[in-house]
Amino acid sequence: MCLGIPGRIVEIDDNPLMRMGKVDFGGVIREVCLAYVPEAQVGDYVIVHVGFAISRIDEEEAQETLRLLAEMGLSVSDELEGGKER
Repeated sequence: MCLGIPGRIVEIDDNPLMRMGKVDFGGVIREVCLAYVPEAQVGDYVIVHVGFAISRIDEEEAQETLRLLAEMGLSVSDELEGGKER
């Protein structure tokens, strides 16, 4: 299953080819393309799908989404590593 996972931007690299950043998913940090969210800054929460931040969200919405994922039995680290067959 592919999900949009919320994470917090911890670093931004505004290189001329592609805006990239490091996003923290509850302790798992991944490099993510930030081209679709040019307004996003360090500390902002974004929804990430297949390595691309697709929208900015507030912290409350991010925490609620993570809570719902956990309630459904989904692990953020499993999803980031490709998930498990269900």
